[in-house]
Amino acid sequence: MTLTNQSSSLTECSVLKHTPLVSIIIGNYNYERFVAQAIDSALNQTYKNIEVIVVDDGSQDKSREVIGKYGNRIIPIFKKNGGQPSNYNAGFAASKGEIVCFLDSDDWFVEDKIEKVVKFFQSSKEIGWCFHSVKLVYKDNNTLPKVSETQDYVTKECDYRGLLKSGKIPPCIPPSSALCFKRSILSKILPMPTPKIITNQDFYVKFMAIALSKGFILGDALTVQKLHGDNAASGIKGRTHLKARKFIYTGIWIKQEFSSFRKFANKLVGLGTGLNLISGKNDFENRQAIKNYFSSSSLGERIQINCIGIYYYLKEQLRG
Repeated sequence: MTLTNQSSSLTECSVLKHTPLVSIIIGNYNYERFVAQAIDSALNQTYKNIEVIVVDDGSQDKSREVIGKYGNRIIPIFKKNGGQPSNYNAGFAASKGEIVCFLDSDDWFVEDKIEKVVKFFQSSKEIGWCFHSVKLVYKDNNTLPKVSETQDYVTKECDYRGLLKSGKIPPCIPPSSALCFKRSILSKILPMPTPKIITNQDFYVKFMAIALSKGFILGDALTVQKLHGDNAASGIKGRTHLKARKFIYTGIWIKQEFSSFRKFANKLVGLGTGLNLISGKNDFENRQAIKNYFSSSSLGERIQINCIGIYYYLKEQLRG
């Protein structure tokens, strides 16, 4: 598994111009009933210097017909099914914006999201990412009694680089539709691996962004996420082994591409090991990935990773 980090004409310390181009990348798979709302929310932003890129991941429904109706108002990309990582790669490769924002096609942006995000990116040349709260609604558009798992966010500048370097897990990070990046940071992370075994994965992108740069957390809920029973990542029950796989593979990729964050990679694999035990499925793919990871780890690291896994497993057992 080899990554080729793209170079960027922008440096990490570049200062954004007054109205930088913002790329909104929408990933879609079989969401014909939702994708128009996502596209409309991107096109109807109060901030106008944008490009909207819609990546259809081999949908089998009528998504492509819906997307096609927007003509040259958007940049459509129709590709074979490859999962969310491949959507990120394809969308970013086609984008030109100095700021890049991701949006899942069953979510939508509030109308002044991009305007607010741009201001924070312009506030400091050291800011490489901007994440924010998410408002959750049911499929009938009734609002949940809480904002989301991010309801306690307070708007502030954040620097988690030392935390990750020491192998510690950062505070809760929002889902993909609340992630915005300066291009100079994202170009160091993408393209990312696209294994068929993982179709939904934003851990690698957001963890490495906060590992490489300062950023902003915003308390404002600038994205609305709809819970409809078919969400790829949110509200899933009984799929702990899949969550374990995301942690394990993120650790593998980080160790491979950013060796200075090896301690953090070990922590993620340890978490994945614990979740795999908690799932009770004894998942073969997960066990094989852990085995492969151990083959390039020292004895001390292997012991530490197993201890982390056992700790989280026992913690969950005591809680249950």
